[in-house]
Amino acid sequence: MRAFLTAFLALQFSALAAFAQVNIGFGDVAHDATQSIEVTADALTLNQETGNAVFTGNVIIVQGDLRIAAGEVTVFYNTEDGGTQDVSRVEATGGVLVTRGVDAAEGQSAAYEVASSLMTLSGGVLVTQGATAISGDRMVVNMATGDGTVEGRVRTILQQGTE
Repeated sequence: MRAFLTAFLALQFSALAAFAQVNIGFGDVAHDATQSIEVTADALTLNQETGNAVFTGNVIIVQGDLRIAAGEVTVFYNTEDGGTQDVSRVEATGGVLVTRGVDAAEGQSAAYEVASSLMTLSGGVLVTQGATAISGDRMVVNMATGDGTVEGRVRTILQQGTE
């Protein structure tokens, strides 16, 4: 019986290591994706055919209290019938740092779907919230709800009650 229990627990923990559900709210309140987006960079290249913008060198993107820093960022636009352009997607590469308040996440690349508030980080992802940290290969988080998933060799330390 003891061998069965040990094997069962080992199986449960290995499944947890491959897939973890976390609450990564990035701040105290839901993110507002309707706020304007400010971009600062060393250079900007516009593609007249697609209308996309590529920012390079020390790129910093700010939307409300959400901040993304990266080496290069491509901004994709949707053109509505009235001729206005809305940012639909932001892709960042070159070592990405996402912060909101004291919460932070880093990875090699990130994609942010503005309308749905979905942020996907890939490549050596590390998320810190106070004393809590979790790492994995890929993270998807809904910035509005705080619901998130970390996948691929997930590692964290589960804190026990203090005595």
